[in-house]
Amino acid sequence: MYIDPREYEYHSEYERMIKAYPPEQRYLLAIMQDIQKEFHYLPRLALKIISQHIGVPFSKVYAIASFYKAFSLVPKGRVVFRVCDGTACHIKNSETLIDQLHKQLGIGPGETSADGEYSLETVNCLGACALAPVMVVNGKVYGKVGPSSIEKIIKEYGGCCHGQAGK
Repeated sequence: MYIDPREYEYHSEYERMIKAYPPEQRYLLAIMQDIQKEFHYLPRLALKIISQHIGVPFSKVYAIASFYKAFSLVPKGRVVFRVCDGTACHIKNSETLIDQLHKQLGIGPGETSADGEYSLETVNCLGACALAPVMVVNGKVYGKVGPSSIEKIIKEYGGCCHGQAGK
């Protein structure tokens, strides 16, 4: 199992967060949610410490981390743009939103900006078809989003425009 050497810088922080819970398997998801919220992903070192703390094999912890869409095994940005590309949103030009975000942030779907500020994801459905096209940014829902709205939304999260976000 490869652990990025940079993760060791946060070893004591992982341990503090994990050991705040009793060493019982029933706390596995809660621990993982806390780590994800703090670090924007689940570092492998943290998963190893969780495994040891609750007494389950690393493979089980990893399987759960990779099963749930809410968890990420790669670093995500401080701001995550999720664009619905389900049928209703696709028909209402969600592709244009994805293209605009790509131009403004300089990243494509599944990517995170080099500075770690922004991530762009597409999802199959956000369950808000009447608001198509829909985008969720850090949990905030934006409905009937047009290309002209993208720059304004990016600015709400501290970004700039024309490929200059996060610089």
